[in-house]
Amino acid sequence: MRGHRFQRGVGLLVLLIVVAAAAILIWVVSATEPPPLWAPAHATLAGVWTVLYNSQLPSTSVLLTAIAIALLVGAGIAIVERFVTNRYRRSPATVQRRALTPRRVMAETRGVYHGPVTVTVLIPAHNEEAALPGALASLAAQTRRPDRVIVVADNCTDKTVEVALNAGVDVRETVANQHKKAGGLNQALRELLPKLGPNDTVMIMDADTGLGEKFLETAERRFTDDRALMAVGGLFHGEDGHGLIGQFQRDEYTRYARQIERRQGRPFVLTGTATVFRSAALRAVASARGVDLPGIAGDVYDTVALTEDNELTIALKSLGALMTSPSECTVTTELMPNWRMLWAQRLRWQRGALENLGAYGLTPVTFRYWAQQLGIGYSTIALSSYLALMIIMLLAMDTWVWFPFWLGVGALFVLERVVTVWRGGWRARLLALTVFPELAYSLFLNIVFLKGILDISLGRQGAWKHLPSTEKAGSADA
Repeated sequence: MRGHRFQRGVGLLVLLIVVAAAAILIWVVSATEPPPLWAPAHATLAGVWTVLYNSQLPSTSVLLTAIAIALLVGAGIAIVERFVTNRYRRSPATVQRRALTPRRVMAETRGVYHGPVTVTVLIPAHNEEAALPGALASLAAQTRRPDRVIVVADNCTDKTVEVALNAGVDVRETVANQHKKAGGLNQALRELLPKLGPNDTVMIMDADTGLGEKFLETAERRFTDDRALMAVGGLFHGEDGHGLIGQFQRDEYTRYARQIERRQGRPFVLTGTATVFRSAALRAVASARGVDLPGIAGDVYDTVALTEDNELTIALKSLGALMTSPSECTVTTELMPNWRMLWAQRLRWQRGALENLGAYGLTPVTFRYWAQQLGIGYSTIALSSYLALMIIMLLAMDTWVWFPFWLGVGALFVLERVVTVWRGGWRARLLALTVFPELAYSLFLNIVFLKGILDISLGRQGAWKHLPSTEKAGSADA
């Protein structure tokens, strides 16, 4: 496996940097003058309830230092990302080497009309007879219908092919494919791409996905208005149902969509649930594989990658591609109905993200992804430390003491949690208001992060696991 030694080192590198940062913070706090012993004050509420409270504030220097570091890190990453990305895409040196930089694309297409934008939809499907009708129905309900729909049936043993043919769409069955979704799509794209022109686009859409009705209309308009645009991704939302674990995931996706909107549509990842690509972008990736990009020459998707959508996003960005995820391009995607399946999904995502960093190394494109991994690692230490100290305090104190300052900080945290899921409805707001269930969910994700770090550091092999919709439904009903 290419770069295997470096990939194994990615986990250790992330872990060492995070632990070092935490150690520096502990040293700074311990080096400050210890606070004096405090004596709680008494207060009586309504003449009935007597409470103890402590009004002592933390050290002003510690507070200001913490605020300054948070602002510098947050703003610094955003500024560096924007500056490096713009310079990377626009400088003459990179224009010569990167096939998809806006400057190069605009120069090559100036004064040339390649016809109207067309949309061909590829739906990779492995035993998806239960979910496929919903995906096809969402395509039929588009305000701008696709020009062609092809179901890529990969080693199906159910009625997936029959369902697709009865719906009146084309079917392409894979031949001796051993590389799951990525391998099936590579076979289909190898046949399709040579026939497509510069203004022909390809949507890759999961069989268990439902599109918002204006998805394709919005994508067509964006590609028509900006000939340098290479990809239009979706903002995904979770399907209804699955109880508390489903609500956790819906809240997570709602916050992610809000974050992308605040970034003016600049996506971290082009979602594998539904993304439209300009054919030229996919051809450029296939040409660069094995030379400037990891993978096998001629393949659009890297079959080694556990998270093919994340890897393809990094590949396109490495070639300078311009991409967006407009708020109108909504996608409803499946949720994991139980903790076992959620664990497997998130472990694959985390392990895949780390392997992608190992494959690409530290570049202007991957800078943000490295920062995200370090941020997740630091938040793992911070959250676990917070919960541990809370438990220690509860066990050590004979009487409950209120801390007004920290109650105020907690209130701001609760407000942020509620505001960021407001669009999710009253259930999302109520769950956010309770705080601690979501903290427990975050702790679960942090444990997954640590497992991913451990697995890649020890060289354990990752696996792409597919669970057909019929089995998903069975798990949900069990």
